[in-house]
Amino acid sequence: MEVYLDLMRVGHIFSGILWIGLLYFYNFVQALALPKMDASARPHYQTSILPFSLNVFRWASLFTLLFGLAFIIGMGIDQGRVYWESARFYNILIGGGMGIIMAFNVWFIIWPNQQKIIAAVSDTLANGTAAPADQPKWARTALLASRTNTMLSLPMLFFMVAARNLPSLWG
Repeated sequence: MEVYLDLMRVGHIFSGILWIGLLYFYNFVQALALPKMDASARPHYQTSILPFSLNVFRWASLFTLLFGLAFIIGMGIDQGRVYWESARFYNILIGGGMGIIMAFNVWFIIWPNQQKIIAAVSDTLANGTAAPADQPKWARTALLASRTNTMLSLPMLFFMVAARNLPSLWG
């Protein structure tokens, strides 16, 4: 059981670093650099690099969630009732709840809106058509969900670290 728990922990940490790293890249690097990019280069970035990185982002969020749930279940099986009533579990429950909200945002708000934007940019490049009128709305919706995730990531990370390092947080 210990090897299983270690593998779930390592998988959760690796995929979480990948997910949050890309989240921070989008919000702190891309958001500042993209407006400065040459206008003719921007569509090529949006149709080549961005779809791939968004796909990695999306799957990293799912694997973080799955490894986290597998770890929680494994800990419950290994330690029994003591685990479910522990301060460690309460911290994980709060941090994990934020992680679930963030994964929902990725899969059901950010990803679908980015897909529409990428398709519109690809269509514009291929056919020379004008951008759809809804494109700014899609971009704004994805941006707000991404910024929400960025804000949730800090307390989520706090509670995830607190689970192991601040056992007395709940008294």
